[in-house]
Amino acid sequence: MSNYPKIAIIYLLYYHNESYIDDAISALKKITYPKDKLEFIIVNNPHPTDGLMARYVDETVMPLSGKEIPHVTYLPQKENTGFAGGNNVGVEWALQHNFDYVFFHNNDGFFATNAFEPLVEAFESDPKIGAVQSLMLLHPETDLLNSAGNSFHYLGFGFCDQYRTKVEELHLPKIKEVDYASGAALMIRCDLIRKFGPWDPDFFMYHEDLEWSFRLRMMGYKVVLASDSTFYHKYQFGRSIEKFFWMERNRHAIMLMFFKVPTLILLFPIAFFLELGLWFFSLVNGYARKRVDVYKYWLKKENWNLWLKKRKFIQKNRVISDRELLKYSVSEIKFQESEMKNPLLKYVGNPVMKVYYFLIVRLIIRW
Repeated sequence: MSNYPKIAIIYLLYYHNESYIDDAISALKKITYPKDKLEFIIVNNPHPTDGLMARYVDETVMPLSGKEIPHVTYLPQKENTGFAGGNNVGVEWALQHNFDYVFFHNNDGFFATNAFEPLVEAFESDPKIGAVQSLMLLHPETDLLNSAGNSFHYLGFGFCDQYRTKVEELHLPKIKEVDYASGAALMIRCDLIRKFGPWDPDFFMYHEDLEWSFRLRMMGYKVVLASDSTFYHKYQFGRSIEKFFWMERNRHAIMLMFFKVPTLILLFPIAFFLELGLWFFSLVNGYARKRVDVYKYWLKKENWNLWLKKRKFIQKNRVISDRELLKYSVSEIKFQESEMKNPLLKYVGNPVMKVYYFLIVRLIIRW
């Protein structure tokens, strides 16, 4: 690679954990990509230990800036704007300073020494590639997969496909199209961000990577995995009531934004069936109040106006059909975390949704 483009690495801090940032710094010291072509942007969302983290960055990270590691830019924030809003602060800085690409770096992971060259090569191999994800392996169980691209279920759910599959069992091409890219280790072209916008801050957290991947695909760009680029992720499944609200609200938003009206009508019967199952799940697991909160949210006119405006933009500018979009979808929900496994989903929900997908969705949708 003779001409190295400029890459801004955005590292979003949202709680105090010195070991995580130490991992990232150690990786930056060993990176093979030219350090003068990289910028490490630390965006600090406010949290209870904000002062401790700010002091740690100032005393431990900044002295290495532009020396042992790439130049560091530190952007402390006064308000927690979530995953999307916090990352957008770094995006704005990168665009103002004319970077070619932005790499989104989860705070609980770190990249392999040669992670960036395959990402750039993937972009340069095809001008229609808009987003590239690194192959994400679990850490310390580095022989197990975290994500080789995420799966999209046709009723709005997103999850890691083949989670905890042994790496030796994977047979991946260098570049592979995926349903959508995980935002934990993701690189995006800056010119496309200028054209189609950054992360959607209204998602706040969860499914914002699904929305961005779909937005790019709707505009005619590919979303791919670069399997030679490795990112190690200290993934821990977080099961919280608050998480349930955002995931449910946002999956409904995804469907409203991207599917045409005939598709939504066709999906209504199976979506209603799923809703009954989700009510059972929420009652058993103590999430019923959050389920009611989701309904309350969608009963407000101003919220419908917000998402319908986004829908109008997507539907006006899209260049692919619902049928093409649904090629990048799966028929079953396969959450791999043991906390989310449910016999009702496995033995009733998934079989019914699978039949509906192949007999109704794939056969009927032509628009």
